Amino acid sequence: MAREAKKNTSNLRKVLWRVGPIALAVAICTGVSVHLVHRYLIDDPKFVLSHDRREALTIDGLRYGSRAKVQRIFAQDADHSVFSVPLDERRRRLLAIDWVEDAAVSRVWPDHLSVRIHERKPIAFVEVQSTVMLIDAQGMLLEPPPQAQFTFPVLSGVRAEDPPERRMDAVRCLMDVEEALGASMKDVSEVNAADPGNIRIVAQLDGRVLELILGEDNLGSRYRNFLKHYPEIRRRSPEVRMFDLRLDDRITARE
Repeated sequence: MAREAKKNTSNLRKVLWRVGPIALAVAICTGVSVHLVHRYLIDDPKFVLSHDRREALTIDGLRYGSRAKVQRIFAQDADHSVFSVPLDERRRRLLAIDWVEDAAVSRVWPDHLSVRIHERKPIAFVEVQSTVMLIDAQGMLLEPPPQAQFTFPVLSGVRAEDPPERRMDAVRCLMDVEEALGASMKDVSEVNAADPGNIRIVAQLDGRVLELILGEDNLGSRYRNFLKHYPEIRRRSPEVRMFDLRLDDRITARE
C-alpha cells in the first residue's frame, strides 16, 4: 500500500511538471490578450465619442428636465473612447439632477452613448423662499420648466430647509386630501400642511374663496357635509371666509 501511494504521488508530480508550464503560458497569453484588447478599445478612433455628431450622445425620456445639465455631465467624454466612460459614475451624477428620478447609461457599438431618463412627476406647487417651485410624491423640490403649464394645487407649509421626511409628511397630507375629496378636488386651490395633524384647505365655491379647517380625520365626510349645508351657511354668514370642520357634528364660523 505504501509503495502504491508513493508511486501515485510520483505520477502526480510528473503530471504537474508537464501541465504547470502550459497553464502559466496560457495565463500569460490571456493577460496579454486582455491588455491588447483593452488598448484597442481605448485607442482606436472608431470608438471615439465625437463632439461633432449630435447623435453620438442620445438622450431619451427627458421632457421637463434640463438637457444642458445632462449634456454637461458627458462633456469631458467628448473625443474619448466610449469604453473609457465610467458608466456608474455618470449615472450617479445624473441622479443628482432634480428632475431625474432614475437613469441608465449604456454604450452603443461602436461609438455612441445612450442615456435613458425617467423623470419625476410633480404633484403640486410650493412657495420656497419667495420662489415658486414644484414638488413630487417623494418630496423632491423641482425647478419649474420654462413655458410649461400645470394645473396643480399649492402645497403650503413646505420649506427648503425641511428634512426630506418633513416634506414627505406634507406630501402625504396633500395626497390624503386628494383621495378623500375625489372629484371635488377641482375646487381646491391650496392645501396647508404646516401642521399635518391640522390640515387646512382653500376652496373656491360659487366665486367665494373659503378657508376650511379639516383636521386630520374624516376629511372627505367633513368636506361633503360642508357642501351639503353650504347654501344655508352662505345665507347666514355671507361675509365669513373661514370655517372649522373638525367637529363632525357641527360647522363653526371663524372670524
